[in-house]
Amino acid sequence: MSKNNKIKRQIENYVFLTLSFLSAGFGLFFLFWILGDLLINGFKYINLDLFTHDPVPPGMEGGGLKHAFIGHIIITFLGTVIGTPIGILAGIYFAEYGRNSKLASILRNIVDIMVSNPSIVIGAVVYAILVKPVGHFMGIAGGVALALLMIPVIVITTDEMMKLVPKETREAAYALGAQPWQVSFQIVLKAAKVGVLTGVILGVARISGETAPLLFTAFNNSFTTLDVTKPMASLTVTVFQYAMGPYDEWHRQAWAASFILTFGVLIASITARYLIQKKRT
Repeated sequence: MSKNNKIKRQIENYVFLTLSFLSAGFGLFFLFWILGDLLINGFKYINLDLFTHDPVPPGMEGGGLKHAFIGHIIITFLGTVIGTPIGILAGIYFAEYGRNSKLASILRNIVDIMVSNPSIVIGAVVYAILVKPVGHFMGIAGGVALALLMIPVIVITTDEMMKLVPKETREAAYALGAQPWQVSFQIVLKAAKVGVLTGVILGVARISGETAPLLFTAFNNSFTTLDVTKPMASLTVTVFQYAMGPYDEWHRQAWAASFILTFGVLIASITARYLIQKKRT
C-alpha cells in the first residue's frame, strides 16, 4: 500500500469516526436534556396524594391521579394478557413450524410492517371495530389496541430467541420420542424463556407510553372506575389533557405523571437489555 493511500484511509477513518461521535453526542444530549427536564420539573411534584386521591374540580389545588394510575394499570394489564400468548404462539409458529413456509414468510413481513405502524392507525381500526358498533368508549377497547401494538414486538423477539436454540437440542428431544409440540413448548421455549420474557418486557414498555390509540378507544374518565366496558382514564391521556389545560395544578401533576411514565419505561427497557445481554453470555 502506498503512503498516499494510507494517509487517505487514515483521514477518512478520522472523519467518519468524528461524525459518528458527534451524531451519538447529539442524540445523547437531547436524551439527557429531556430526562433532566423531567427530573427537575417532575420529581418535586410527586407526593402520596398523587397516588391516593381522585382529581378535584378544575382550578382547585390538591387532588391526585389515582383514577389515571388505576386505569392505566388495568388497560396495560389487559393489553399484556391479550397480546402475550398470541405473540408467543405466533413466534413459536414462525421459529418451529414455518421456517420454510411461504405463508409464514408473508406473515413475517406483515409483522415487520406492524412494528413500525403508527399507533394512531391501530387506535382508529379498533375504534371502527369495537367502539363505534357499541356506541361508546371503553377500557377493553384500549386493551385490545395496546395488545395489537404489543404483539409484533413479542412475535419478533420470540422468533429470534427460539432460533438461537441449537438444532441439536431439538434432535435430542426427537430421539427420545418427544412429540413436536413437546419439543416446541417444553424444550425449545423453556430454553429461550429469558429471551421471550425480554420480548414481553419490551412489549409492555412499548405500550405503556401510548396515547393516540387510547384517545380513540378508552378515551378518558375523571373518576376511578374498574368497569372495563366504560370509558377509563389512563396516565398518558390525562397528561395530554392536563398539559393542554390552563391550570397550574394540572401542569404540576402532568409533570409528575410524565416523570413516572418515562422513568418506568426506561427502567423496563434497561431491564430488557440486561436480560438480552445475560442471555447471550
